[in-house]
Amino acid sequence: MFLPTTRDEMNALGWKELDIILVTGDAYIDHPSIGISLIGHYLLSKGYKVGIIGLPDYNSGDITRLGKPRLFFGITSGNVDSMVANYTASMKKRRFDDYIPEKFNIRRPDRALIVYSNLVRRYFKGVPIVIGGIEASLRRFAHYDWWSNKVRKSILLDSKADILVYGMGEKAILEIARYIEKYGNINKCKDIDGVVWWSSKKPEKCIEIPSFEEVKENPEKYNEAFRKMTLLTDSNRKIRIVQRQDNRYVIQNPPQTPLTQNEFDNLYLLPFEREVHPYYNKFGKVKAIETVRFSITAVRGCYGMCAFCALTQHQTTHVISRSIDSILEEVKILKRMKKFRGTINDVGGPTANMYGSDCSIRENKGQCSKFCLFPNICNNAKVNHEKLLNLLYSIKKVQGVKNVFISSGIRHDLVLEDKKYGDIFIKELPKFTPGQLKLAPEHSDKNVLQIMRKPDISLFLQFKEKYEKVAKKRYVIAYFIVGHPGEGMKENNNLKKFIKEKLGYRPQQIQIFTPTPGTLSTTIYYTGIDPFTNRKIFVERSLKKRNLMKKNILDI
Repeated sequence: MFLPTTRDEMNALGWKELDIILVTGDAYIDHPSIGISLIGHYLLSKGYKVGIIGLPDYNSGDITRLGKPRLFFGITSGNVDSMVANYTASMKKRRFDDYIPEKFNIRRPDRALIVYSNLVRRYFKGVPIVIGGIEASLRRFAHYDWWSNKVRKSILLDSKADILVYGMGEKAILEIARYIEKYGNINKCKDIDGVVWWSSKKPEKCIEIPSFEEVKENPEKYNEAFRKMTLLTDSNRKIRIVQRQDNRYVIQNPPQTPLTQNEFDNLYLLPFEREVHPYYNKFGKVKAIETVRFSITAVRGCYGMCAFCALTQHQTTHVISRSIDSILEEVKILKRMKKFRGTINDVGGPTANMYGSDCSIRENKGQCSKFCLFPNICNNAKVNHEKLLNLLYSIKKVQGVKNVFISSGIRHDLVLEDKKYGDIFIKELPKFTPGQLKLAPEHSDKNVLQIMRKPDISLFLQFKEKYEKVAKKRYVIAYFIVGHPGEGMKENNNLKKFIKEKLGYRPQQIQIFTPTPGTLSTTIYYTGIDPFTNRKIFVERSLKKRNLMKKNILDI
């Protein structure tokens, strides 16, 4: 079912009042890959009446269309940080938005969490505001903001929200709802794991990281704060992290524990419509649904820990996988949809071939201080691809399913490391690949790859050779990033030479690095120093030169 987004829908359900109203900077897409829908259906399944307002008009009283919630407003910028969604890597305003209908005349505001929180405060004084999603997660402490070229305070303070949920927030948001319902006071929620709050007093039993004032003025202090936040934020460590900002302390409670497999299974079998809500659909196509409508999330979390990726900070390195039975049940749901033509577009997650993997150290003691896959793959991080193959073939056997694809990406180095099933996986992979196989070596220069925490390019070539031998005129298409810390014109020309000599085609996908909040690469971009090695890194900050790097590669 769709969650209500208008009063008429509330009336049709016989609901006079909502318990929780969720606000998002995207159109309301009712699909489990969309965070606001996942949270909304999860709360509904626990007995709460939930409504969603997508893309509220911030120049009118549109935010009042569902009335006042009994418990709280939950606000997110959408599935993507609002500044990333609104601007290109060349700092130009985007002309198209995958999450907004073509003819919808309201756009997502810059710094949407701040705008929407202020909007709610204006119309609903005294109603608790909870912020969450990726924009909240990655901006929860003092952080470098590329768009303003300065270090900003925690978005909790800038938005004036009451509390911030970081990471994958199902457990924390449910506890918040129950606490407010029981105590009638959001201040009681400050004991909940997975939240960030503020206080004028420093709490006992905490680890303090360098303050906002320190990280703003001193690159080494910025690096220290990032390093500690990364290493200490783990559900197994139960550490409370504190950062002073002016005369207040921003306090991060320990993360929530990951969902159990049973919780993960049940979450994705909730009654999603897997469509754009009719209120928004009438304004034209929303591109995002076309990509995900017939996709299945099989795995959550990623221990790849690529320097430029936000998932380490948001979904964490703790990998959880759904059961085959649960995924087959979701396949049956997809089969009943009118638009289904026999193809499952994607079975995966952040990294599809981490499905079924585990690590006893990470699960029992927390993430190590070292990287799982860099510079070499840890013995505890190796993957058995038999589990993923069994899943894919189980789906393929379902009557009415013609094609099952992996579109969300794989780690080729993990495949090569699997001495028992790696070659079998490569042989079978063409059957589960839509067209050409897209992989992301990201660069070819050894130094740049080390800064990115990516495997040596020789492993990509080794995988490419093996795959193309068995794929019958289907090829590996490589994705690359330019303008990343460590890359100057020498490294850029090395990449161009590599593409010419080893690939022999004009690349389809060249992305200019965007310094998104909260990542290792952005930390290096801002400070010019790798926080884990203390090595000084060359950083190209000129937009003109970064654009020239892309042009240089495309002019092959």
